[in-house]
Amino acid sequence: MHGTGYLRSVRKWKRNRRITVNEILNLVLSLIAGFLLGAVFFGGLWWTVQKGLSSRKPAFWFSGSLLIRTIIAIAGFYFVSDGHWERLLICLLGFFVMRHVVVRVTRLPEEDSNQLTKEAGNAT
Repeated sequence: MHGTGYLRSVRKWKRNRRITVNEILNLVLSLIAGFLLGAVFFGGLWWTVQKGLSSRKPAFWFSGSLLIRTIIAIAGFYFVSDGHWERLLICLLGFFVMRHVVVRVTRLPEEDSNQLTKEAGNAT
């Protein structure tokens, strides 16, 4: 068991725990890093689909891209977190926010998607 000195130090740490400007800056930078990692990962996925669908070796494009994008994302999360779970959580938040942004930006315009649906219906 721990001695009373341990309990005093824990209580003291809890009482004096304040968020510093450096911690806030680290969290903001973690969020920005999450945005960048998400843009690279999901933007890379969109680019891979574009290249892979017109390629003679789509398996090469899809598997290679998955490997590279995953390595970049995991390494980015590792370096951004630097052993702090708060930074990792904020970075993941930025990563998944960017997923929604990339999906919205790369979506076909409504007119084009309606036209493609009509053409697919007419072809059958």
